[in-house]
Amino acid sequence: MTRAVRQATVDDVWTIHDVARESWHAAYDDILGADRVDEVVADWYAIGDLESAIMGTNGRENAVFLVSEAPPAEEAAEPWTADDGSADDAANEPRFEADLNAYAHAVPWPEDTSVAFLARLYVRPDDWNEGIGTALLEELEARLMAEFDRLRLAVLAENEIGISFYESRGFHRVETRSSDLGPGLTEHVYEKRLSTGGE
Repeated sequence: MTRAVRQATVDDVWTIHDVARESWHAAYDDILGADRVDEVVADWYAIGDLESAIMGTNGRENAVFLVSEAPPAEEAAEPWTADDGSADDAANEPRFEADLNAYAHAVPWPEDTSVAFLARLYVRPDDWNEGIGTALLEELEARLMAEFDRLRLAVLAENEIGISFYESRGFHRVETRSSDLGPGLTEHVYEKRLSTGGE
């Protein structure tokens, strides 16, 4: 399936919110409960906050908010062309009716200027195991490598899917700490070195 990774725009915020809701319910309902997931998504993915986060990365070398788009399944093999008969019209370029299905957001770690923090990386559950998260992560790392030595993230200790994903992509656990998501919950902090290819 053809996919495009690009910088997010404020026009994407509602779709990003929907991807967040679907992803969080799929990953965390069994851990936090559906009601708590709804609360977290409403708080962490408020539309105004998403708009600010996206605008805060525009034009910056040390922060990114990326989205992944995929064409609908029935058009995945071939792009369509809007041909109005004018040969020199830019609208005649091949393009897809795109569907945003994933996003990733990274910012500088406030206490260490050599570290970037992967604040968000989620893929629609229907598109898991299709390489979309890997493609987003690789593009994010490529964009941040010139500015940072390491990429850091936190994932709930009970989130086996997330842990497996990050460990298989070169991240190493550096700390375990209490989580703000609920009493008794812990989270693992992972890091990956960027300046030497993740080793």
